[in-house]
Amino acid sequence: MLLLWLFLQSGLLLIPGAVSYGFRNCIKSYEHPQHYNCIQRFLQDVRSAVSDLPNETQCLNISHNSIRRLPGGSFRHLPQLRTLRLDFNQLWQIQDSAFENLNELLTLNISNNKIKKLSRGVFQGLRNLTCLLIENNHLFQVDRDTFHLLKSLEVLNLASNSLKNFSLVITSVSPLNRLQNLNLCNNHLCSLNTSTTLPASLSHLYLCNTSITLKDLPPNYFTNVTSLDLSYNHIGAQELASFDLAGITYLLMQNNSDFQILDFLKRSNVPPHSIDYSGVRLHGNNLSDLCKYLRSAPLQKLSLRSNSIRKLSNETFVHCPVIKSFDLSRNKLKRLGCLEFVHRNGLQSLVVQHNLLNALEGCSLSSQLLTSLENLTLSYNRILTVGHNAFSFAPNLTNLNLEFNNIAYLSKHALNGLSKLEILRLDNNLLTDLYEESFASLGNLQHLLLRNNRVAVIFPNTFMNLHKLQILDLGGNKICSLTNTSFSGLQNLSKLYLDLNEIRAPILQSQVFFFVQTTLRVLDLKANNIAYISIMKEISPFENLQNLKVLKIQSQQPYGIKIIPPKFFKGLKSLQDLYLSNNKILTVSHNVFDDLGELRFLDLSDSCNGIQNLPAGIFRNQIQLQTLDLENIGLQSLTNEVFGNLTSLRVLKVMKNALKVVNETAMLGLPKLEYLDLRKCPLSCTCKSQWFKSWLNNSQVQIVYPYNQSCDDGPSAYIYSLDMSVCYSQLGKQCFFGTAPVLLLLMIIPILYTRCYWYMKYNFYIFRAWFRENWSKNGKDTYKYDAFVSYNSNDEWWVLQELVPQLENCSPSSFRLCLHHRDFELGRDIIDNIVDSIYNSRKTICVISRSYLRSEWCSLEIQLASYRLLDQQKDVLVLVFLGKIPERDLSAYHRMRKVMLKKTYICWPPEPDAQKLFWSKVRKAIQSKEVADESMDGLSFNHHLLVESTSLLS
Repeated sequence: MLLLWLFLQSGLLLIPGAVSYGFRNCIKSYEHPQHYNCIQRFLQDVRSAVSDLPNETQCLNISHNSIRRLPGGSFRHLPQLRTLRLDFNQLWQIQDSAFENLNELLTLNISNNKIKKLSRGVFQGLRNLTCLLIENNHLFQVDRDTFHLLKSLEVLNLASNSLKNFSLVITSVSPLNRLQNLNLCNNHLCSLNTSTTLPASLSHLYLCNTSITLKDLPPNYFTNVTSLDLSYNHIGAQELASFDLAGITYLLMQNNSDFQILDFLKRSNVPPHSIDYSGVRLHGNNLSDLCKYLRSAPLQKLSLRSNSIRKLSNETFVHCPVIKSFDLSRNKLKRLGCLEFVHRNGLQSLVVQHNLLNALEGCSLSSQLLTSLENLTLSYNRILTVGHNAFSFAPNLTNLNLEFNNIAYLSKHALNGLSKLEILRLDNNLLTDLYEESFASLGNLQHLLLRNNRVAVIFPNTFMNLHKLQILDLGGNKICSLTNTSFSGLQNLSKLYLDLNEIRAPILQSQVFFFVQTTLRVLDLKANNIAYISIMKEISPFENLQNLKVLKIQSQQPYGIKIIPPKFFKGLKSLQDLYLSNNKILTVSHNVFDDLGELRFLDLSDSCNGIQNLPAGIFRNQIQLQTLDLENIGLQSLTNEVFGNLTSLRVLKVMKNALKVVNETAMLGLPKLEYLDLRKCPLSCTCKSQWFKSWLNNSQVQIVYPYNQSCDDGPSAYIYSLDMSVCYSQLGKQCFFGTAPVLLLLMIIPILYTRCYWYMKYNFYIFRAWFRENWSKNGKDTYKYDAFVSYNSNDEWWVLQELVPQLENCSPSSFRLCLHHRDFELGRDIIDNIVDSIYNSRKTICVISRSYLRSEWCSLEIQLASYRLLDQQKDVLVLVFLGKIPERDLSAYHRMRKVMLKKTYICWPPEPDAQKLFWSKVRKAIQSKEVADESMDGLSFNHHLLVESTSLLS
């Protein structure tokens, strides 16, 4: 038994289970298989994140944790790593060789930590690193050999540290002959050494807010630099003008208190068009003077951000050259008029963000025309009204941005003349009404954004002339009414956003989308007031949207959609993405998704309305579904009846449900599953979950944080620590109690066969006779024979010569006897012949001799006859002894004990005179009635022998 149990146990351990795997603290991206995220896991040791990651990992994000130190060889087993993020930790120490064997690493981000110092061997092994981000740490010093191993480095960000020695920093990066971008902003650099030179490859240098001075530097120090940021320092114009800046393409000097831009331009050889004039106190007459100086300069863009400009007059830019791009953001302008300050037609883009504009006055058609102006951005102002023909000065405008203002009044004719406008942003304003005239002239408009206004009604034909419109965003309004003509004219609309409105179920009719039903691809109805109370009525508001790809109806207010009516998604035969989350669904029919045969993504998360299960067959037609989100919907079980047809499913999210057991059959029915999220499910640590443990060390289905999956037994119990031996011991007990009786029976049967064969056989035939007798009784005693003669073949001479002639041939009282050789039916089973002969005869005559006692068949016949005697309580048995049998011979034949205890017998006498009496007694015994009580009568000739044999049998 022990060997059998061990064999079964080892066999179970070798059976391949469902194939899956998981990581302790990381999640593998199912969109990018080689990317792993270990974000916000409260990790203090990097090994707890990377120890179980595969060697082929290419992108690793361990940001937003509490890791304090990196020991040597922390990532040795990840040689294919390309990107490593360790930002937003508590790193203060990085040991030498911490990054060894990362020869393929290209980007390393260790920003936002507490690093104070970097040793010379800290970056050993990063020979192919191109981008190193160390900003916002506590670095106060870098070793001169800190970066010497980074031969391929192109970008180095050391901003927002505590570095003080500029020369030492430059010395440390001077061997990097591929370095192009160096950011040292927000440090405390002050010390310069003329012996330190910038790498020849360095083109972008950022030294903003560093308190740096440029004294004693050679004039050619910035010769190779093309982009230089020296803002928020105390550098004077004369100080900077002494440098050779002829190769500069971008120079920013914002907020240098002693910097005079005009003085600098006169002294420096820097190209005027390469300067960003933001934050250099250009306002009033300074602007005019600047334009006079730049009159002949090939200026393409003029950036005047953060110059405190309050007013622009007609003379401000009169002397400026032709400028294609104007940026006046972050000033204090209150009005723009009709852009009278622009005197030359060549302006293509004007950006006036973050000013104090409060109104856009109407412009007459006789105003100057800026035919080159294509982009106008006036966002983040305080514009309240937009007047008649407000933009008539720019008839070729293609992009108009008015978002994030306070526009409450938009004249019906404010946008007149903008026939080439393609993008119009009016989102995040206070608009309440939209009219047909408002957009009548925008025949070329493609994107219209009206999000986050106060529009309540879409009047008929509002968008009638917008034939080329592709995107219409009406989200975040107060729309409560839609008619059949609300979207008339939108012949090319592909994306319609109606989320965060007050649309109710009765309004949502299929006729509303009549004019967009063939072109619409995306429909967003999130967070409206759509709700249904009955599941009896079929409702199909989307039945004509046969080309729709994405439908969003999640988070209906105030309590969710509650009930999804039958045929609700009828007609959506092309739908691929469906969002139904946050809806508190009370009931859903099994055929609700039957029409969605092309569905790829389904989100039902946070629709929990109590513990429940999905109806069987709900996903029967979703053979294309790849992502299914069932987070927090109250699921109690994962059954094959629900998930059985999801043969293409790759991602399954069932966290925050009432699952106690993960159904192995259901999981094996998902052949393409790659990602399974079971977080915060109260799984039970019982033997029913033992197969789930085997998933942890395989390689096909990712289980999110399986080692953090606690049991419902308590927060300190985990699935991965489930003691499988308990399950195997129970199995061993079951195997023992199941196989022990079988083995015992197999051992007893041979013994019983050799020692009790005939006893069992007798009992079997006795039972068979009893059964036959009970089912064949018909309530009437009719016999075919007077007596059945049971004898041994050795005594056949006596039966044929003495018994048969005396009983069958003797007149007048002759009897019909049943004999073996004469009356048994040929071809029939001998036992059946015996039983039928006994029960078809009035009496049974047993001719007993020594040969009879030794015969098994004779013994069986007397046993069957005795059963009839005991069962019917009738005198049906006649015992005839052919000779005297000694006591010692009878003692061995105990099988006749029950018969001879109560029966007397007749003994064949050898004397001829006694034989006449013998036959008289036999005939009398055959003719006598079957009485229940047996008495010692004159049939007995040898009473002494009977008593002795009976005592022996007892």
